[in-house]
Amino acid sequence: MSARKSKLWRIIALLMAASLLAAACGGDDEEETSDTTAPEDEDTSTTEGDDGEGQNTGDGKLVIGTLLPETGSLAFLGPPEFAGADLAVEEINAAGGVLGEDVTIIDGDSGDTTTDIANQTVDRLLQQNADAIVGAASSGVTLTVIDKIVGSGVIQFSPANTAKSLSEYDDEGLYFRTAPSDILQGQVLGELVAEDGHATAAVMALQDPYGEGLAEDFTAAYEDAGGEVVETVIYDPQAQTFDAEVQQVKGVDPAAIVLIGFDESARVIQTLVENDIGPSQKPLYGTDGNMGNALGEQLPPGTLEGMKGTTPLSELQEDFKDKLLEIDPDLQDFNYAAETYDAVTVIALAAEIAGTDEPTKVAEEVIGVTKDGEKCEDFASCLELIEAGEDIDYDGASGPIDLDDVGDPGQASFAILQFNAENTLDTLEYRIAGN
Repeated sequence: MSARKSKLWRIIALLMAASLLAAACGGDDEEETSDTTAPEDEDTSTTEGDDGEGQNTGDGKLVIGTLLPETGSLAFLGPPEFAGADLAVEEINAAGGVLGEDVTIIDGDSGDTTTDIANQTVDRLLQQNADAIVGAASSGVTLTVIDKIVGSGVIQFSPANTAKSLSEYDDEGLYFRTAPSDILQGQVLGELVAEDGHATAAVMALQDPYGEGLAEDFTAAYEDAGGEVVETVIYDPQAQTFDAEVQQVKGVDPAAIVLIGFDESARVIQTLVENDIGPSQKPLYGTDGNMGNALGEQLPPGTLEGMKGTTPLSELQEDFKDKLLEIDPDLQDFNYAAETYDAVTVIALAAEIAGTDEPTKVAEEVIGVTKDGEKCEDFASCLELIEAGEDIDYDGASGPIDLDDVGDPGQASFAILQFNAENTLDTLEYRIAGN
């Protein structure tokens, strides 16, 4: 910052940071990304605290913050998620907004679990009076900030969290997700590997709630389908090398390998190749944390050919993809774009039904928006039904959501993906799992 060029301004900056710390009981916002969407003089009534004092009571203008990966190990998921959020807000405001006012969106980076970026972003969003925070993508990141968000009486709605531990988390009724629990992804992946005729498999999974949880869910589903997991290796994603872990897998000679990881997956796969058990020698399967075109860009062409995997993904309508590309013409993947779009839309519809942007009251309407009413598929058509006094059932871009009592989708669509010779992904099929 230019203010740091003089001693006087350094002192002022420190005093300001201390003031924010006292107000938010959180981390230092010194490195926060500036945002010009929210008015500079906006009243900030949101602070942390489990006692409810100073919590967001609403001001008639719905403010949605994003906590999505611009940087870190899931950065490849950021562009489609940001595009989905921006498209939803654009369409909501074109239809008249919420409570007669335009919805404000404030973008924020989640980073990953190796940094404190998420805490800094949450502090900033709470100070800017966010009624709801959409994110994080990583379940591990969410677990570092969820207490701060819901303790402030603010909604957290993730489009990509899949860790099953979040289903029963003590979230005060303020946490929701449009992404399915990994119990469902594990089911689809386990069935896929078994159907492909592989009698044994080794699992390599990063050490965090997502990796370890999905490894368990895959193992249960795969063994139910008749397969046998002969080795499970939990690795540190920050390790300098993965030689020992790969040698451990090579030693049991599985028929297939399942890799559950994030962007470190490229280094793991390179080590597999160097040890003659890469995708060309041994069937390799991935999951939503690594099955993106960004993985292919990190490895020589052809390295990934034949690698299969799963990701929560609906068969998106072409006009929806076109709208996303108008928001971000550089999009390469659409992973979780629809889930993000739906999370924002559900929040907006719940606020309209609640007649307020007060987060706790909005949260009471979220589950009902997604089930047991008149079907509608976008904000504008749902709003017409609400204004006519109808109960609605929003089926969005990601399909029927049908949130259950803990805020999880009752069913989900998964894409079966495969890398081709150009290290880019082809979609083989879609499968529905759940109710």
